[in-house]
Amino acid sequence: MGKCNIVANKNGVLYLLLHLFLLCCLAVGEFDHVSGLNYTKYIRQASRLRLERIQKHLEKINKPPLITIQSPDGDIIDCVHKRKQPALDHPLLKNHKIQRVPPEMPKRLKQEEVRNSMSNEATIKGTPRQWQWQWQMWHGNGTRCPKGTVPIRRSSVHDVLRAKSLFHFGKKQRGFINPARRRADAPDIVSGNGHEHAIAYTGTTQEFYGARATINVWDPSIEEVNEFSLSQIWILSGSFDGSDLNSIEAGWQVLVPFPVSPELYGDNRPRLFTYWTTDSYEATGCYNLLCAGFVQTNSRIAIGASISPVSQYTANQYDITILIWKDPKLGNWWMGLGDNTLIGYWPAELFTHLSDRATMVEWGGEVVNSRANGQHTSTQMGSGHFPEDGFGKSSYFRNLEVVDADNSLSSVRGISTLAENTNCYNIRSSYNKEWGTFFYYGGPGNNLRCP
Repeated sequence: MGKCNIVANKNGVLYLLLHLFLLCCLAVGEFDHVSGLNYTKYIRQASRLRLERIQKHLEKINKPPLITIQSPDGDIIDCVHKRKQPALDHPLLKNHKIQRVPPEMPKRLKQEEVRNSMSNEATIKGTPRQWQWQWQMWHGNGTRCPKGTVPIRRSSVHDVLRAKSLFHFGKKQRGFINPARRRADAPDIVSGNGHEHAIAYTGTTQEFYGARATINVWDPSIEEVNEFSLSQIWILSGSFDGSDLNSIEAGWQVLVPFPVSPELYGDNRPRLFTYWTTDSYEATGCYNLLCAGFVQTNSRIAIGASISPVSQYTANQYDITILIWKDPKLGNWWMGLGDNTLIGYWPAELFTHLSDRATMVEWGGEVVNSRANGQHTSTQMGSGHFPEDGFGKSSYFRNLEVVDADNSLSSVRGISTLAENTNCYNIRSSYNKEWGTFFYYGGPGNNLRCP
């Protein structure tokens, strides 16, 4: 049987030839294997009309690049002029002027950077090392995106065909936690379809203008093809039982590459991600830059690109610091990574409730438990070890902070925690001078206590 191969095109000509390519592959009957999987039957089942719709969608989100970079992990990174990025296709951002930097940073940020730089430079075993942007795998060949461009991970026809539909491509599924399995004072975490959590959260009667945390990065194993594991920060406002929930999210995630949710990446490497929605995940928002909305300003970090290296059991530990805050002057929600590296922002125009403030912040892990074969999944959360195993074995969030109405960072005290099934995944919080408010979390999933 013949085979068709996609070759990165530095001039963006690939987009114009995509339809001919698809028809060619239909004729010869086979695609190359991606991540060890054969997509032949999905191409064969795809109608000509669907392929044409996919082509148009890819042309919309894959903007013509100035240069293209082939990553060692298989990703294709397009360096797109910042004024041509997908965000500006949003109808609410038609006349949007891109901010280069926020007018005002959260207070106390510089003091916090001093503390983080100390752990970044430490080399002794057992000391966490701060992840740096140079460690994204697409930087492996030394090529960088030029000034004035932003790196965007290219989506392929494989990615879209693995989605449930073109509408669902790059979107989360909506659902809610079973009220019978949570305490009365716990948040209505958006979940469903077997989603399980181990999280810390703030009260619902307060006002928040951002949050920050340092998150341990691992490479958890995923058992089933319709499952994932992630660790993230949630910035929330609106009603959980309606259709107006606003959410901003960022962290790292690992997905099985086929067939549910994997359309994002096509492999199971830990990846930096973002998400947003204004209607409880119904129609608005998406992961990363897969729809119009998030405005990227950084030319060195690709959202959705893989993270390397990651933490190892009883060996070196690596973590990332994520800050999300609302610019008090223009109202945009900015995202920072590590040592004051700005990634970009969610424009204020996108939101309803979050155009004002957040009412809840959550930190922690989430997995999908599909209960294949009638038993709990063995998909790991975090490191796959319970909180009591401690440093070097269990995963953690440290230095939990929130931003108040005065644009000041302060350590969170008195957080609440939630885990739906503590025999499968759990969480334990504490406080000390070095790590401030922190918690260990996670677990192996299926075990003798978690059938």
